[in-house]
Amino acid sequence: MDFITDLFIGSGMSSILVYLCLTAAIGVAVGKIEIKGVRLGISGVLFAGLILAHLKAAGGSPQLNGEILHFVKEFGLILFIYAIGVDVGPRFFSSFRSEGFSMNIMAMSIVLLGFIIALGLHFFGGLSPAVATGVLCGAVTNTPGLGAAQQALAGSPDDIATAGMAYAVAYPFGVIGLILAMLLIRVIFRIKIDKEAEDYVNQLSSGSVKQLESVTITVTNPNLFGKEIEYLKELVDKELAISRIYREGQFIAPMDKEILIEGDVIYGVSASHLIDNLQLKVGPVEIGNKREITGALAMFNVLVTNRKIAGKTIEQIGIYRRYEANITRIFRAGMEILPTLNTTLELGDTVRIVGKRALLPEIRNEIGNSVKELSIPNTIPIFFGIFLGVVLGSIPIAIPGLPAPAKLGLAGGPLIVAILLGYKGRIGKMDFYMTPGANSMMRELGITLFLACVGLSSGTNFASTVSNGGSVWMLYGALITFVPVMTVAIIARLMKFNYLKICGIISGAMTDPPALEYANSIAPAQAQSTSYATVYPLTMFLRILTAQILILATL
Repeated sequence: MDFITDLFIGSGMSSILVYLCLTAAIGVAVGKIEIKGVRLGISGVLFAGLILAHLKAAGGSPQLNGEILHFVKEFGLILFIYAIGVDVGPRFFSSFRSEGFSMNIMAMSIVLLGFIIALGLHFFGGLSPAVATGVLCGAVTNTPGLGAAQQALAGSPDDIATAGMAYAVAYPFGVIGLILAMLLIRVIFRIKIDKEAEDYVNQLSSGSVKQLESVTITVTNPNLFGKEIEYLKELVDKELAISRIYREGQFIAPMDKEILIEGDVIYGVSASHLIDNLQLKVGPVEIGNKREITGALAMFNVLVTNRKIAGKTIEQIGIYRRYEANITRIFRAGMEILPTLNTTLELGDTVRIVGKRALLPEIRNEIGNSVKELSIPNTIPIFFGIFLGVVLGSIPIAIPGLPAPAKLGLAGGPLIVAILLGYKGRIGKMDFYMTPGANSMMRELGITLFLACVGLSSGTNFASTVSNGGSVWMLYGALITFVPVMTVAIIARLMKFNYLKICGIISGAMTDPPALEYANSIAPAQAQSTSYATVYPLTMFLRILTAQILILATL
């Protein structure tokens, strides 16, 4: 049994694999333990690594190979960041519409206030750049920011370990403090959750948030009488997706050559802010007047898995020309898209089609509808994207006032590239779609490897650090967590922002998934998750950038 003992006291590759697997397994299990609605989540891996490394050092065993741990840590960070970027990419630019701009301003304010406090702690509190940055990243629960900071400290292994320990010390209150802030705002403003949820639903219904609606339009414009459906489709291409026509007591398919007559009732899908245009061009519009599809027509959803049609527009694919059927909605990355002739279909889209019931099998076969096809890994785009991200992250960026050029690094470079590729969807014939399952697996594997390596490389001196003044770091971390969040949350509430949205904004601004889980448990609404996704991409980029700036500006 000596070989087993060697695995636990050694420092080579086999020992590293053993400790990585133990750290991940124990950490994930601990992270799932729930106490009064609060869980450590994936951060349990960090604490498991700290404890195992401490026990290994206490037993007199040599430290694990630092170079191998460093490589695994950086690779895990890249996987995590790239998966996040591809996931949020489709929603990134649209997040600035509606209230997105003001939400992002609030999130940016939280980032800036935390950065200023950390800078003040360095200049007036005597914290070293490594400690100040580690405390900042831990207090805002931002792991990629820590990774970027440790890259900036690449020439000093001791400072890298110190930053990791400071991060671990400040992290717990980063989670707990954010939840506490949500509770305090709720008490201070005497918020009633049911009313907030109802107000959010009413806001959606009022059209202040642009969403797709089922509409019925009665054709009363005499200029359309005798015109073909093809003419109408071109007239309202970006305002209406036509589903079917109700005429003389029955539904008919809106084929291009079908002639419009007075009194036809057009069923379709539009966006709430386009209703006025439709009334001027066609006739009176009713919203939400749904009617069950009967007779020969049917409505069905199809998953786009045919790579031959991915990347082509609806006009190029020509479903509406070859079948008695029309695409009325496109579901992509959590968004509903109003289809136009120039809208591109991508792998993984779900399209809603209304057409002849007998044609369903043939249409499904053409579009794909094969989950198995999407389950086949498409790894070339992933490595190509990571390659571009590493190249971008290595470009030095001269910032006035800094002694050395900053770099986006192995965190910022892949994040920006992934967001752009996720938004674009494809380059030529190369598509960058990732199934939700594959994306989640890549993200979880990456963050688990990163946190495990941070814990294992920092845990050797963790206990002695806390006992020798590290407890003060906890206080500083609480300051960075609490002051910016409470300040912005109070201002947002005074500006009449919905409480559920505020919870999502501050969770996203702190890039804190455990806090989002708690926020989602408050009420069964989409406000929290939507707000989180709106501010998350920009916040993540700023967290990574400010962590590097703090290091470079104070060294």
